[in-house]
Amino acid sequence: MYVLFEEDGSFKAGHILSETESALQVESASGKRSKIKRTSCLFTFSAPSPDALLTEADRLAQGIDLEFLWECAPQDEFDAETLGADYFGHPPDPVEKAGLLLRLHSAPVYFHRRGKGRYRTAPPEILAAALAAQEKKRRQAEEIAGWADDMAAGKLPMAIADQATSLITKPDKNSQAWKALDAACTRLQKSPERLLLDLGAWPSALALHKRRFLATHFPKGTGFPEIEIGTEGTELPLAEVDAYSVDDVTTTEIDDALSVQQLADGTVRVGIHVAAPGLLVTRESALDQLARARMSTVYMPGEKIPMQPESVISAFSLEAGTPVPAISLYVTARPETGEILSHESRLERVSVRENLRHHVLEPEITEAALADPTRRLPYDAWVRPLWQLALQLTRQREIMRGKPENNSRAEYSFYLDGDPDDADTPVRIVRRQRNSPLDRIVAEYMILANSTWAGLLNARGVPGIFRAQQTGRVRMSTHALPHESIGVSQYAWCTSPLRRYVDLVNQWQLIAVIEHGVSAALVAPFKPRDADLFAIIGGFEAQYAAWNEFQSGMEKYWCLRWLRQQGITRCRAAVLKEDLVRFENAPLVARVSGLGSLPRGQIVEVDILGMDELSLDLECRFVDLVAEVDASDTPEE
Repeated sequence: MYVLFEEDGSFKAGHILSETESALQVESASGKRSKIKRTSCLFTFSAPSPDALLTEADRLAQGIDLEFLWECAPQDEFDAETLGADYFGHPPDPVEKAGLLLRLHSAPVYFHRRGKGRYRTAPPEILAAALAAQEKKRRQAEEIAGWADDMAAGKLPMAIADQATSLITKPDKNSQAWKALDAACTRLQKSPERLLLDLGAWPSALALHKRRFLATHFPKGTGFPEIEIGTEGTELPLAEVDAYSVDDVTTTEIDDALSVQQLADGTVRVGIHVAAPGLLVTRESALDQLARARMSTVYMPGEKIPMQPESVISAFSLEAGTPVPAISLYVTARPETGEILSHESRLERVSVRENLRHHVLEPEITEAALADPTRRLPYDAWVRPLWQLALQLTRQREIMRGKPENNSRAEYSFYLDGDPDDADTPVRIVRRQRNSPLDRIVAEYMILANSTWAGLLNARGVPGIFRAQQTGRVRMSTHALPHESIGVSQYAWCTSPLRRYVDLVNQWQLIAVIEHGVSAALVAPFKPRDADLFAIIGGFEAQYAAWNEFQSGMEKYWCLRWLRQQGITRCRAAVLKEDLVRFENAPLVARVSGLGSLPRGQIVEVDILGMDELSLDLECRFVDLVAEVDASDTPEE
């Protein structure tokens, strides 16, 4: 005796070996034995054999017209045997009964299952809706298959092109476009980014990198809404100083400038002047919300996405010849020892005499030139006393650090001679030593301002966002702690309020201290233990990391383009560790195959075998040793 039963949603048949009241022991044609519940059994039969039954029943089921069967079926619940008697005109034999069961089971749209071998005919309106959905699904499947075939053949369907960026940033994996793209990627063994780029969804890898970043972080665009700005700070007194800013030629947000006066007793009075947008961009204002949403200016070679609207930058950037509101730190010091005798912070307007540029002055203002007192330098009366005091300030910090600073690593500036969105735009990479005198002057006085103002906030009991480093770990905090790497007792970012939100927050607190003195803690925008400061720290660190990652990626992209444009296939590099090296002629770090175990600082020659502007990978091969340098002179990682 044989039995037809249901298992895992399909019909099977087998020979009954034994049975109990609740179960049967069944053997399949392959010899496999299994125990099935009696509730899974549909009917028993003596002929034909199980395999023949299923084969003949399947053939019979394929010939049953669903529409006709649906019309013949009762409107109420029915069993397959009753319907079979009406459909075949006689009590169905095992093959007919099995065939009818297979057909009913295969058409849930027409027949709703109500139990073992029992069904109910779908009502006409429900059937119509289900058939329409089924037809829609069929058409969608055809469309998906067609799009996938097109992409596999090297053609980009318009529907995919229109969604290309969203398909790699925020894909809806239930959408037809994604299913087609996924199918094509599986067929061609490519990533979605690679396939879409190959198909011309973007004109270049550069466009893909930018659009992916903008779609993720600036989905509504990088522009600002129209906001009327006031005239805060225009009534402040005008400082009587000769101040100069020093920046790269591409800098447009000029945050800081320096002035110096030689006093009669041999001391100097240095003014560190920082733009004061905090007078206008106040906490929880519309302008604050815009700045907080971005947290920092986003930089990339050839362009940037500013944190502040252009109207704010224009009103507060320290452009030469225009009186601009600023916070000034005046420090009186002995230049020969670096001893700070006094300091004073003021809110005032500063008119910068000239915006100096590194590339113009650095060839003339060198350490050797500054060491020669007989040599006449550009801006001599300004640069020499600043340099003399800066050297002593550096020495004091190095004593606190316990070792000299390592400033040997070169920095690079990128200049695009054309459209920054055009991947074929010529790029120039200009090397500039990080410890040039002008660099060191600016850096030293920004450190002085940031550490002094951090101490002022701390002394007044006013919270801020401080930066600390202890036991090698850099972190932000709402209270002052030492920064061991810099060599100061406390430190806070305060000198870049036009392009960094943390500096803007600290500026609000500083303004309160300058205006209200000992009672500043009561009126400052952020009070002690203000939870919002912690929220700002968390938001800033995450966003700042994302901006830096994008900037690094864009710089690496343009490094690869530069190598290609210059036709460079062999160059020198310094070993950092293991197989990692830093190129000598570009700010580029890469892994080199075949490098072996070499000491840090070893100079090697490498061949460039290939590069990928999408993954930003560089394939290099070790060629030969060039020279060995002292590892203490190599750049820090």
